[in-house]
Amino acid sequence: MANIKELSKIPERLTSGHRLCSGCGASIAVRQVLMGTTSPVVTAAATGCLEVATTIYPYTAWAVPFIHNAFENVAATISGAETAYRALKKKGKITKDIKFVAFGGDGGTYDIGLQSLSGALERGHNFVYVCYDNEAYMNTGIQRSGATPTGASTTTAPAGKVSYGKPQIRKDLTAIVAAHHIPYAAQGCISHWNDLVTKSQKAFAIEGPAFLNVFSPCHRGWRYPQSDTIKIAKLAVETGFWPLIEFENGKWSFTYRPKERKPVVEFLKTQGRFKHLFKEENKPVLGRIQKDIDTHWNYLEKLTQATSA
Repeated sequence: MANIKELSKIPERLTSGHRLCSGCGASIAVRQVLMGTTSPVVTAAATGCLEVATTIYPYTAWAVPFIHNAFENVAATISGAETAYRALKKKGKITKDIKFVAFGGDGGTYDIGLQSLSGALERGHNFVYVCYDNEAYMNTGIQRSGATPTGASTTTAPAGKVSYGKPQIRKDLTAIVAAHHIPYAAQGCISHWNDLVTKSQKAFAIEGPAFLNVFSPCHRGWRYPQSDTIKIAKLAVETGFWPLIEFENGKWSFTYRPKERKPVVEFLKTQGRFKHLFKEENKPVLGRIQKDIDTHWNYLEKLTQATSA
């Protein structure tokens, strides 16, 4: 597990003074992930909340080399940088051990950037990809994404008289990434910092591509008080809405199990995006969400048992 005394010695790579919202889960995720290595780091970020709020010209909040690219191609960009580094190292022009990490939101990872990410994983580049998952396209107006959960109300899947919000179940991106047979993939959450930093350390240490899917609440899109970000993140884990799992060298495992999973309504009722589900006509949807979570949890239980045998 991560040692907090040692972590405190690592200089901040994302500094204060950026323009992300107070209580933004993305900035917390980035800071925790970048504690996973003491080596020099080259970072890249897809267009999104993280990029636009940390690099407003002529300012930057990044204390490390940073590359901004389009919404859909951060994995390709970091692949090119990593390939150039290997070529220069082979020629003896670089001797340092440098790490490469890409950040993308769920819109730029689950959806628009999935083909770029898939290609980079298949080619086997030595980099870490981090999805800060806030479950919608927050930077462009809170539109639904492939990560938006069932029942959430967004600007493109609004709840109203004829709809209860997004009808589809969210995409299981972590499983999709693991299907590329990469050495390491994991789900983390900003509320469980030691678990996330430990996973980040593993991701940076392995040779080849690694993937971290980090649950990153957004008070603006989810509609809750800014001060409740960590509280809501913890509820996501304790209800099984966001399982803390990892895929390491072909084996699945839980890195944290709640002693007793709380009902998912404890998580849903904290956010305005689910408020409509508590109306009488929408209550069956609450049952469907709980059933989906139970089904997925049972699937993970069987998966971890099967791959650990």
